[in-house]
Amino acid sequence: MPTFTRVVRNPSRRFGERVRQVLVAQSTDRHRIIWQLTLAIGFCFVWVGQVTGQRTRPSQQDMQAIIDASAETPLPTDPATVVAVVGNTPLLFGEIKPQIDAQMKRTMGKVNQEVPEDQIRFARLRLTRGLLSRTIQTRMMREAFLLDQVATQAADKRREADQTMQAKARQLFFETEIPDLMKRFDVKTTTDLDEKLRSEGTSLRFKETEFVDGMLGHLYLKSKVNQDPAISLSEILQYYQAHREDFSRKSQAKWEQLSVQYANFPDRDAAYRTIWEMGREAFFGGNMQAVARQKSQDPFADSGGLHDWTNRGSLASEILENEIFTLPLGKMSQIIEAEDGYHIVRVLDRTEAGVRPLADVQDEIRDIIKQEKIAQAQKDVFTEVRRRVPVWSLYPDDIPDCKPLSMPASEVASLPSATKQ
Repeated sequence: MPTFTRVVRNPSRRFGERVRQVLVAQSTDRHRIIWQLTLAIGFCFVWVGQVTGQRTRPSQQDMQAIIDASAETPLPTDPATVVAVVGNTPLLFGEIKPQIDAQMKRTMGKVNQEVPEDQIRFARLRLTRGLLSRTIQTRMMREAFLLDQVATQAADKRREADQTMQAKARQLFFETEIPDLMKRFDVKTTTDLDEKLRSEGTSLRFKETEFVDGMLGHLYLKSKVNQDPAISLSEILQYYQAHREDFSRKSQAKWEQLSVQYANFPDRDAAYRTIWEMGREAFFGGNMQAVARQKSQDPFADSGGLHDWTNRGSLASEILENEIFTLPLGKMSQIIEAEDGYHIVRVLDRTEAGVRPLADVQDEIRDIIKQEKIAQAQKDVFTEVRRRVPVWSLYPDDIPDCKPLSMPASEVASLPSATKQ
């Protein structure tokens, strides 16, 4: 019969700094409302970083300064207002207004107090600019796709190609998207579906337009970007050498464990007697995992107390971790007295800290390089699209190479064919 002894370590260990401190912001109700409102819309304050040079929650002073400055920025209300022109095609505010209204309604429902008008306007402005930017970029891709199809700037040819592609995309929309939407909203007719969509700030017509634009843009991007670029072994090796730290690994171990928790016993002596009996049974029975399944109080007991590969430094108990990373492989430990209970472990395997071999990570590196090449190709495509498809917007700063929209609505219909080859 083995003699189990206690392996005792000083339980008064340093637990480290707190993961997070609760910061009590001494801000006014006004500042808190602004924060709630903008978070609900989901801006994440990227735009604040552009204004203040920071990527964190702005101060009350910074926030109010941003709101005050935004009062000078135009905010359309009339659905007939032209808010952008993409290539030769005007974009009306009415095309995005229902989504803005619906989002604002949902957002205001999350704020449980009255919101000042300047903050509501500010939130609506940010939402309008974000949605307009996304819509413009989708329309740009569509325009570029049509240019490729007709290879001409002639309005009649482009119109003919547009109608042909729209017809095909619309057919696909009704064959694939409509059934899914009807199932999602639990309706039987397209009329009922349209009513449901309108209650959420959109419509069947809008969904169709969104689908068509998105599909044409996707086809253009797919035709321009190689989704399986060639990657040489020299590229993989070069990446590996330049990013060796990314492939470093800590010491790891996998082990079996028997545990009892002090909290489950009237005193530590009773807990000790229980772990001693478990260790004795595992030693003579030769099956530590079977004992763990039946009697262990470890969270991994259901899997036989088996702990798969675990990094050194990730365990809550330094006492237990030190034993796991110093014990001889395959040998049952003595009884370990830790902060939460008694434990017996048997280390099955262990690896030392170091850099993972190239052979182990080359597939991972190939995927990284592949995604980088695809991302760069997409970036190049977007640059080319901006060159070929001119854009005028009410908010030109939101789109690279965009021109300010200063023409009156009456002139939009007579726009010259400005799209470039």
